[in-house]
Amino acid sequence: MTFTYKIPCFDLEQTAGSGQVFRMIPAPGRTNTWQVISQGHVCFIRQENDIFFLECGPDLENFWKNYFDLNTDYEKMIASITPDDHYLKAASKAGQGIRILRQDTWEMIITFVISQQKTIPAIRALVEALCSRYGTKIDQFYAFPTPEQLCQASLEDLLALKLGYRAKYIYRLCRDAVAGRLDLAHLSKLDYTAAMEYLTGFYGIGKKVANCVCLFGLHHIDAFPVDTWIEKILNEHYYDAEKYKDLPKARLYDQMITDSFGCYKGYAGVMQQYIFNYERNVIHGK
Repeated sequence: MTFTYKIPCFDLEQTAGSGQVFRMIPAPGRTNTWQVISQGHVCFIRQENDIFFLECGPDLENFWKNYFDLNTDYEKMIASITPDDHYLKAASKAGQGIRILRQDTWEMIITFVISQQKTIPAIRALVEALCSRYGTKIDQFYAFPTPEQLCQASLEDLLALKLGYRAKYIYRLCRDAVAGRLDLAHLSKLDYTAAMEYLTGFYGIGKKVANCVCLFGLHHIDAFPVDTWIEKILNEHYYDAEKYKDLPKARLYDQMITDSFGCYKGYAGVMQQYIFNYERNVIHGK
């Protein structure tokens, strides 16, 4: 069934290339259409300017509307940007089609553990390898494997997929989830601060991965993941030598984020996506 929407501030290509999603790809043989797999469901979505055509099962419209975060007013967020922050203004204009997708928490945990020191194509390939090997088949597609399904993999099996040092993290996390130590239902009820503390208590989940899980898997859109791109941006556009000269490096980026993005409380993570996209995809054209 096809559902039609008129949606401002949404661009499929920008969202798919924003580094938050790895199972949203151009649909083979179809123009301006993307194939998306999430939580055992598949949809095709096509864009013509600000008109979108969503193809999915008749009972899945609300699932996909929620997934694409279609009820959130991104125009209002962009309008709130401080006029004198010219870098962020330019970034939001360039990336105004990015929305924060509401993805599955477990999938985001494993995906962002995989993402450490990997390129986007490599992450996508490893995620698909896990899905095709251990996930449930949906027509010609595969769902992301559940903790129970992924527990079927031995450490040697995971290493054979070329996961490297990440294999031992995934091996342990699956078993933590199945045993209830990593309680996904409990995690879903925590606020951002508590979720960060909970996630970083598990083997293989550091601060950056936890922030990515919070932003993309729990929709805590105050989360502000810091990678090498964000470090570069903060140092080049938001660093004040006099203000921060006595601040230890361990606290530097948190303080800079608070000072420069604290005014966007409740949606600072959206601003993070704008500047990440601008630096990586626009300025450097990666």
